[in-house]
Amino acid sequence: MIYGIGVDITDIARIQAAQAKNAQFKARVLTAAELAIYEQLTPKRQAEYLTGRFSAKESFGKALGTGIGRVSLLDIEILDDELGKPVVTKNPFAGRALVSISHTDTLVMSEVILERGTD
Repeated sequence: MIYGIGVDITDIARIQAAQAKNAQFKARVLTAAELAIYEQLTPKRQAEYLTGRFSAKESFGKALGTGIGRVSLLDIEILDDELGKPVVTKNPFAGRALVSISHTDTLVMSEVILERGTD
């Protein structure tokens, strides 16, 4: 059964500006595993990746119904599976979390669906 759905749209330039202003921004958004992947990417792909993870974590907070603030960005980890599909690998929700991330040259859109009572 669906517990919650969250959607977010984030401007890539806004996240790039936040990272440029504060070098520690990425460490407040990305877990250690996500950060290790981020560091291997080209600058353009880093911007997309950081914005995508930020947006997806915002979507997660909305689906949970608490927003970010009651749940830390670092409480949620999203890694890609072997096919490149983003998968929520760590989160504070006692159930299943599904995520989708998409982007254009300027925007990232994400959606998270939280389910309870599924195996």
